[in-house]
Amino acid sequence: MNHAIEIKDLTKKYGQILALKSITLNVPVGTIYGLIGPNGAGKTTLIKALVGAVKPSSGHLNVLGMNPINDKWALRQKIGYMPQSAALYEDLSAKQNILFFGKAQKIENLNQKTDEVLQFVELTDRANDLVRNFSGGMKKRVSLCCALIHSPEILFLDEPTAAIDPHLKLQSWNLFRKLANSGVTLFISTHLMDEAMHCDKVTILMNGEIIAVDTPQKIIESGKTVLTIKDNGVITTRTIASTPEGLANELLKLGLRASITEISATPDTIENIVLNIIKKNQIH
Repeated sequence: MNHAIEIKDLTKKYGQILALKSITLNVPVGTIYGLIGPNGAGKTTLIKALVGAVKPSSGHLNVLGMNPINDKWALRQKIGYMPQSAALYEDLSAKQNILFFGKAQKIENLNQKTDEVLQFVELTDRANDLVRNFSGGMKKRVSLCCALIHSPEILFLDEPTAAIDPHLKLQSWNLFRKLANSGVTLFISTHLMDEAMHCDKVTILMNGEIIAVDTPQKIIESGKTVLTIKDNGVITTRTIASTPEGLANELLKLGLRASITEISATPDTIENIVLNIIKKNQIH
């Protein structure tokens, strides 16, 4: 099986509201696949459809060779789901929360596996502390443990790093990469555009429609780079394509004269590029 997820012409309506419009995409096994878009783009609806929590209005879904609605219970043994808001029991410890979810899955060697996932997310020292005393970022890590306890083949993460500090965010993405390297497929939604750079492939969603699908590098190359050049003390700027070829061609034109003492390149940020893509689609 080359694709962990296959979606074709998926549509979801809530009354007169069209939340998803003919979504088609494939997610390769063992990759980090990013679903990027502003709040209200349809990201959560798509994830809920993939985990069987929402029934599509039309279209086809295939997750690990199963239909999320018809094969809901069999599929839930193979997937992990971390919702946007941590679904934890505040009056239980981190370990007790994980044990609770593990018992629901009837997992063998549960205590050992609980210790392993706590170690994986670096929460061993806080295992017996009540969740109510945890920061938002630490609660997300406990929630990740609960999603991982049954060793899923696919992990669905809805805004997993929203509202956490930069250090914990970096730690989280390091954990996600370790999981992908072990063969787990991660499907991650986020409104934080810069997080696209951590993904292997990205789909940009707006108003329930796909407006772009590509690798982060290709998305970056669709932007522009501003070259600032100091020649004989005179500073000029030029805007070029953000591709290796674009930079090489411009340097070739300059001829690398001895009088050119400084060249700096400032490419568009991924956030600006994604926002420009969204704006262009809003105009059309």
